[in-house]
Amino acid sequence: MTFLHMTFYSTFILSSLGLAFHRTHLISALLCLESMMLSMYIALSMWPIQTQTPSPALTPILMLAFSACEAGVGLAVLVASTRTHGSDHLHNLNLLQC
Repeated sequence: MTFLHMTFYSTFILSSLGLAFHRTHLISALLCLESMMLSMYIALSMWPIQTQTPSPALTPILMLAFSACEAGVGLAVLVASTRTHGSDHLHNLNLLQC
């Protein structure tokens, strides 16, 4: 396993551990999700370079577009929950009380 692979794996694992253990605020969960998507984007962008593919793949661009859409939806949920509940604490959000 190369150093580059180890870096991407450790970045993704640390982001998922941050998502699992620091779930107090919605903004921290969104930041962990964004760092997971960013590590996947960088890994997919470096993949054609490591495999010596003549043309870069379209997959990183599509994933970056979906990541931007996910960030927009996440921030909209953050603003909506802050307006309705008064804070962005995740324990205030209950799906049964919609």
